[in-house]
Amino acid sequence: MSESLLGQQTSYPQRYDPDILVAIPRFNQREKIGLTDKLPFYGRDVWHAYEVSWLNERGLPQVALGRFSVDCISPSLIESKSFKLYLNSHNQQSYSSREEFSGVLKQDLSEKAGLEVEVLLSSPDTEQQISRPAGSKLDTLSIDIDTYHPDSSLLQLESNEQVSESFYTDLFRSNCPITGQPDWATVMISYEGSKISEASLLCYLVSYRLHNGYHEDCVERIFCELMGVCQPKRLVVQANFLRRGGLDICPIRSNSESAINDIKRLLRQ
Repeated sequence: MSESLLGQQTSYPQRYDPDILVAIPRFNQREKIGLTDKLPFYGRDVWHAYEVSWLNERGLPQVALGRFSVDCISPSLIESKSFKLYLNSHNQQSYSSREEFSGVLKQDLSEKAGLEVEVLLSSPDTEQQISRPAGSKLDTLSIDIDTYHPDSSLLQLESNEQVSESFYTDLFRSNCPITGQPDWATVMISYEGSKISEASLLCYLVSYRLHNGYHEDCVERIFCELMGVCQPKRLVVQANFLRRGGLDICPIRSNSESAINDIKRLLRQ
């Protein structure tokens, strides 16, 4: 992590510089939760960027909304601060077309991730696919909470009744492992299997409040601990983190490959 820009005072770059991008090996964090062999899930990491800009051949600024997506099997994730600075390094760079610019983004990001990154640039006038969280909101439960570090022992089954349910919470918070800055998210859980206690699920998700972890790693830990304790037949865990510096990220993990293909930003983002 010596290359990391997190926690360092930095200025926005004045010229295009692909070397700003910093890759973080996924294996290092996965090893901490016992993921050393075949992954027990499918998944994607999707970023939405709202401050994408470059110059056309005549020097006129262009703007777009960006969507970037990569499969979770990529060897590395891209550090968020370096991603923001990288996008800003294009602000004074001239490109002949949006397609040329998109191609440069795709090449640079894919090289760092170690796998092809899908890039979609759209006009700010394009109607955005914005959705609401599916399922029941957990946040109105009247419960006492006193644990603010991840604790899978909080999870409990309510019964052996087989159900298909979806829940979400807007109360999720974790923290950047380098700077300690809070990362806020809406977390959505969908599962089929023995009925999970709603109170225990909310307590468990809130227990990440003081946890230092990257967005992607938090979602993978939640998935693995829910599978380990509750053993659902089907499980989907998605976290839509709020934007910071014009960039948000939405990691999703599931044991159903078809469940990871429909990722939309939420009103809150």
